[in-house]
Parts: sequence; C-alpha cells; structure tokens
Amino acid sequence: MTALKVILAAAVAALLPLATFGSPSSSEILDQPLPEGNSWKFEVFLDDKEIGYHHFQLASYGEARQLKSIASFEYKLLFVRLFHYEHENRETWNGDCLETINSKTDANGKPFQVEGRREIGEFRVADAQGGESLPECVMSFAYWNPSFLEQSRLLNTQSGEFQDIIVSEPVYEELEIRGELRPSYRYRLAAGALNLDLWYSPDRQWLALESEVEGGRTLRYVLKDLPGDGASALPRTVSLGPAMMERGL
Repeated sequence: MTALKVILAAAVAALLPLATFGSPSSSEILDQPLPEGNSWKFEVFLDDKEIGYHHFQLASYGEARQLKSIASFEYKLLFVRLFHYEHENRETWNGDCLETINSKTDANGKPFQVEGRREIGEFRVADAQGGESLPECVMSFAYWNPSFLEQSRLLNTQSGEFQDIIVSEPVYEELEIRGELRPSYRYRLAAGALNLDLWYSPDRQWLALESEVEGGRTLRYVLKDLPGDGASALPRTVSLGPAMMERGL
C-alpha cells in the first residue's frame, strides 16, 4: 500500500467509527426506510481536493431514534484511482443509549462488518474476530449528538473497540459555512492516535469536522445542508464548561 493509501485508510478508519446478533425484530427495524427528519450532508475534502461525501439522516420517535449514514470516498491521481471507501451504517437509540448497530464497509477492497445489540446488563458487539461484552449503556462517536462529548469512553463501531477519549473545553469561534460567518464552539477530541476538531452552533447543531492526518494533510467535513430541526433530535443540554472541568479535562 502506498504512503497516500495508508494516510487515507488511517483517516477513514478513525473518522468513521460508525458500525452476529441479527434477530428478526432488529432486522425489521434496520431495514425500514426512514421518514423525513434531520439530515446532515457533508462534502469531504483531503486538503482542498474533494474526495466524496458523508450523509447522515436521523428520525425521532419520542425517546427512540434511528440513524442511517452513508459515506463514499474516492481519491484519484491523474485519473488513476488510488483509494476508495464505501460505508453504510444503521443505528437505533433509546435516549443516549445505543440499542443496535449494523455497519458494512469496503475499505479499498477490504470488507468489514460490525454488529451490536443492547441486552440485559450489557451491550454485545461482534465483528469477524469475535464478540465482546460492554457496559449496557454505551455511545458511539455520534458526532450528530453533542451529548457524546460528555463521555469518557466511546464505541468505535467500525473496529468494535471501546476507546478512552479526552475532550477539551469549548472555544468560541466564527466559522464560515456556505459563505456566511456563523458563531460556533470548537471542541478538540483525542482518542489514541486520533485527534480531531468538531464545531457546534450555539443551539447545538453539528457544523464541521477536521482532522490532521499522516503527512500533515487535513481531512475536512464541509456542511452542505443544515438539519431541519435539531431541538427535537438532541434531548439534553451539553455543558460549555463546568461539567467538563469537573471531569478534569
């Protein structure tokens, strides 16, 4: 694998921690089309070169929520495809607890699949290497729900790893979105070798993502469409300071 392929593969694996226990009931839920709800449509860039997209669609049913995400990346040099990535993920949630997850990924020809389910007293997650028992209420890297920033560990649903994370205090910034400066709060999240910046609006909408990858290059998520109604999707207020300080971050 060339150095560039290694850079892109590492970046994708880190930034897409989205995701066998397939009971008929969970399969029926995951296979149903989503009604209209919140959506986030990002164009994805490596430095200034557009390499694809990542779209999220969220439907809410009271405390229950269902998320579908689709990503497609392709990097070409002189019309030669050096890297491609296809990812589709379905998640169901009850409040801020992940209920089920099912993801399939093609990372430059290498397939991945991770499935998980919340059971009594645990969350069971499995991939091709086997299964693992996690605490009953876990969150994934749910960028669309800023409540995930209050966690100390998150489920990487591509690898199945339950990762320790550190989240910085927010910093106020003005962020350019579709040619207009908007107020935002920037958070820095670290999880092992992963370091990324996330921006949220004052009303808690996810606005952007950036991460420096190997070779000093930057992977960027640029928002194309704003979600329709964030207030109904995100049930709890995220502290902009004291709660983080109490955790020693």
